[in-house]
Amino acid sequence: MNKKVVLIGAPIETGTHISGCRMGPDAFRCAKLVETLQSLGLEVEDWGNQAPKPIATQTHANGAIHHLAETIGWTQTLFEVAVKAMHSGALPVFIGGDHSMAMGTVSGISESAAQAGQEQFVLWLDAHPDYHGLSTTMSGNLHGTPAAYFTGRSGFTPYFQEVANPIKPENICMLGLRSVDQAERDALMHDGVLAYDMRYIDEHGISQPLQSFLQKVKQANGRLHLSFDVDFLEPDIAPAVGTTVPGGATFREAHLIMEILADSNLVTSVDLVELNPFLDERGKTASLMVDFIASLFGRRVLDRVTTASHGPMMGYAMVS
Repeated sequence: MNKKVVLIGAPIETGTHISGCRMGPDAFRCAKLVETLQSLGLEVEDWGNQAPKPIATQTHANGAIHHLAETIGWTQTLFEVAVKAMHSGALPVFIGGDHSMAMGTVSGISESAAQAGQEQFVLWLDAHPDYHGLSTTMSGNLHGTPAAYFTGRSGFTPYFQEVANPIKPENICMLGLRSVDQAERDALMHDGVLAYDMRYIDEHGISQPLQSFLQKVKQANGRLHLSFDVDFLEPDIAPAVGTTVPGGATFREAHLIMEILADSNLVTSVDLVELNPFLDERGKTASLMVDFIASLFGRRVLDRVTTASHGPMMGYAMVS
């Protein structure tokens, strides 16, 4: 994995109706994200918090939609900074901020991949698929629309800029789904997105679908973007999110995902989204997310050493 990391703050909360996400980037910094990555031997550069481009007031036929102009402005800013970050040769970690930020970050990294002649893939860890169009969202919260946008689904123009290099739906793997609206379900099935709900994970485990997807990325010599929403996790361990859905991934499942990703050496960019420090318990969720990111970048609880005489050393504790 790339040894140079750039952190890019996206204090965006226009995609939700709950205040607090704008504090997410600074909460990650307070939880020692920079110091943790540096302790792993990484060169870390913090590009600070970004700001949206000013956009004139916009209205849509769907009267539920709110903060449309502001979200358009954020999408333009994050698209540009994502392209810049990828061209810098570093691995960008976008710290948010609600999940509408992925409209800009993912479309930007996809643009960069296309310019390099590579396929872009996305691993989406989230309780929600965020696959609504502007006309189907009933809440009007635009954090429920980014995946539909960056796959090039219709209805986003002329409001948002057209995605020149959309992500192919079959290049997306969604893990941990447990809150999917009917319109999203129909669209996911129509488009062929790889979507695994928590029942599938309960029955088959987290490793099998993930390893299968990573093999697909590797065979295509593709780039992999990780978009990690806090609500992917069980709310008991990660309460700092405004869209909690019971039955999420456990600490062990999430940690396993990070270690498998680290072993794969395929991740080229990361989103960390929906952290709401206003809802946290003494920084519990921010610290947990930093621990997971440390695992993504190679931190191990116990190295798996193999010797000729004793075979693999496993992580077992001796109990007398």
